[in-house]
Amino acid sequence: MAGGDTDATATTTGTGGVGGPGDLREGATRAWSALRRRLSDEATAALGEDEADAFLTRVDLALVDVHGPLAQLYGDRADDLFARVLRTALAAAAARPRALRRLDRRRELDPGWFQRTRLQGYVCYVDRFCGTLDRLPGHLDHLAELGTTYLHLMPLLRPREGENDGGYAVADYRAVDPRLGTMADLEAVAGALHERDMALCIDLVLNHTAREHPWAQGWLAGDPAYAGFYTAFPDRTLPDAYDATIPEVFPDRAPGSFSWVPEARGGAGGWVWTTFWPYQWDLDYTNPEVTLAMLGEITWLANRGVDVFRMDAVPFMWKRMGTTCQNQPEGHTLLQLLHAVTRLAAPGVVFKAEAIVAPDDLVQYLGAHERFRPECELAYHNQLMVLLWSSLATGEVRLARQALRRMRPIPPSTSWVTYVRGHDDIGWAITDADAAAVGLDAFAHRRFLNDFYSGRFPGSFARGALFQENEVTGDARVSGSAASLCGIEDALARDDAAALEAGTRRLLLLYSVAYAFGGIPLLFMGDELALRNDTGYLEDPARAPDNRWMHRPPMDWAAAARRTDPESLEGRVFAGVRELGRVRRSLLALRGGTEPEVLDAGSDAVLVWRRRHPRSGAFVGVANFSPRPQEVDADTVTGFGSFVQVHGSDGRLGVRGGRLTVPGLGSAWFAEP
Repeated sequence: MAGGDTDATATTTGTGGVGGPGDLREGATRAWSALRRRLSDEATAALGEDEADAFLTRVDLALVDVHGPLAQLYGDRADDLFARVLRTALAAAAARPRALRRLDRRRELDPGWFQRTRLQGYVCYVDRFCGTLDRLPGHLDHLAELGTTYLHLMPLLRPREGENDGGYAVADYRAVDPRLGTMADLEAVAGALHERDMALCIDLVLNHTAREHPWAQGWLAGDPAYAGFYTAFPDRTLPDAYDATIPEVFPDRAPGSFSWVPEARGGAGGWVWTTFWPYQWDLDYTNPEVTLAMLGEITWLANRGVDVFRMDAVPFMWKRMGTTCQNQPEGHTLLQLLHAVTRLAAPGVVFKAEAIVAPDDLVQYLGAHERFRPECELAYHNQLMVLLWSSLATGEVRLARQALRRMRPIPPSTSWVTYVRGHDDIGWAITDADAAAVGLDAFAHRRFLNDFYSGRFPGSFARGALFQENEVTGDARVSGSAASLCGIEDALARDDAAALEAGTRRLLLLYSVAYAFGGIPLLFMGDELALRNDTGYLEDPARAPDNRWMHRPPMDWAAAARRTDPESLEGRVFAGVRELGRVRRSLLALRGGTEPEVLDAGSDAVLVWRRRHPRSGAFVGVANFSPRPQEVDADTVTGFGSFVQVHGSDGRLGVRGGRLTVPGLGSAWFAEP
């Protein structure tokens, strides 16, 4: 991306002539040799002898992961930047509270802590869940009942006033949205979670800031400290050239990737890079000062008690003419640098990539390049989520089998985050190749899914809505709560007991896969109670234009009070989800670090997958997406009964004539003794 107020073409690689891995290691070793003695003295003075030794050992181990990306991105400036980033990490390490240092030590002893089956997530908006941060500790018993050990609080850093993309237009990384509380309140929440052995995850927006952020205001004012933090072009020549190959994120309300800002370029005006909304200005990471500034924010927040950073919009962080300006190699290199330096200061912290991209691009955010490079420990399994909803609409799993089998394996030191529903819309990430392999037209199938889940398709049980429909291209995404998309809202509206039973089974079926496919399962707030679409957002002018708020309903604590009533909808769903978590925690085969194998057991309606950890027996899960019973090969699933059924939606399933019958919309888990 072109820096500052220039009209130059974008930097392409920024490698400065850096060679292969050998050259990177040699350069890193040379730079460290020149700096180590001085930094050792500084570390001892700041941390004490023992902590300094640990810090310097981390640098030794991560040497190439820190210096290498600097050399690749910033060329001849790498050695100077190397010293600066290490001192940034050292200052953060010195400021790290004692309790967090103890947590770091435990996690360094157990580096796969986030892969354990005890990790189970819950996602919520603070205001929708409990109002304010200071009230949140009082609701942790609800989460503990579900087995939650990982709490993801949706955007809570101070956003701009007015429209703010659901909190993703950040005006201050070091302050909490005043409507939710204070940074001290967030620290108290982190402490309360850690006392219960729960981890805290928050969103960190990396690609852009709000135009009101001090960095942006300093850049506009011509402050030299912020020169080159953002990009502005004097005319449409280069923006048009970039836009020719960049897909629009919000085509109906924010077309293109640039916005005219009259105050830019010293008041001459300029087209500022705004991938998302005009009030979100893309940072220019070709400027190393931006990288250093962001490192300061990450490490500062880590010292407030954040355990996991959801790295928002990471595919967009580096731009190149003639491309989609997503998933660029330098973007991965930049993320590797941020990760390595953060771990020097806070080794107990992990990164989660928010990268809703094609599967082959997605696994790279977990470091799965030609040569592994630590990048993020976690990533959303968007492909699994999409394929679950596709299978539910069609009643068959051929596309899911094809697409999941074709995915590249992820590094064993990383893990997926699996989920049924998130805060965002559902975009149908189904490739032409996968669709064609099972005889489908990808465009027609995506159109069918949009029609089905928006209720347009005859006989659909779903009550969702189209989001960002592009009438020219026919593209759209879908909004709607999991319960409403599963048919529960429609069944209640029609007072149809059979339809309600089917809708409930669909919801638990989806979660049976998410909880057992491998990785950290996430439960979106309200799904444990089958909360439906909420139309209250239409009364808020700031939210009314964005129908994604329909699937972000406020927590219904009256409904939560019914969670112990087995005759109620809430009681049945809550008990079902809680039981999935209980059984999951007992199965070592569901630990992260290994990949599932998707099997064909003789029915195109039943998803079958097998997992195995090196220290456990095999696990096999089955999920029938048809409303009718289906038979599968018993040898494939249970080894002719030698595996023990450890969970099932319909009690014990029997084997007859070498076949296992799975009830309609039913699921079961089997484990080798």
